[in-house]
Amino acid sequence: MQQLINILIKTLKDRMSKQAIVFLISLMPILELRGGLIASSILSIPYIESLIICVIANFIPIPFILIFLHHILNFLERNRYTKKISLYLKNKANKHKNVLDKYGYLGLLLFVAIPLPGTGAWTGSLVASVLRFDFKKSIIAIFAGILIASIIMSIFSYGILFHIIHK
Repeated sequence: MQQLINILIKTLKDRMSKQAIVFLISLMPILELRGGLIASSILSIPYIESLIICVIANFIPIPFILIFLHHILNFLERNRYTKKISLYLKNKANKHKNVLDKYGYLGLLLFVAIPLPGTGAWTGSLVASVLRFDFKKSIIAIFAGILIASIIMSIFSYGILFHIIHK
């Protein structure tokens, strides 16, 4: 992840503002808020400004994913060229079905909140969309997960833990 962030920063730093780079990184699947906070730290953007940019950018695609992704995947599945992509994404979502069936929206919140590879708001939205979770409850769980992830990642990205320990 760090290498990709460095490449994006190096490629974009002469073309857009530091804040726009962080916004773009936070919008991207896989990198999301986690990558945005790391980029913010590298670019020396003040913490609160960075946090606001990253949370907003990470949340923007979520309602669209929840509303449209299920329909898009069904459409893609009807075409022989795109069927594999649709089935891959549906299978990825269904891998988490048992956990989310057991823990429901709390499971969705934790899935988004815990910064591990393969988790995050995009994947959480994919799972919620494919499993046909309630839109409003999913939005709340995913947004809360983003906020928790922002706290966890802030500790690592900005060294808040270091500052707390040494006060």
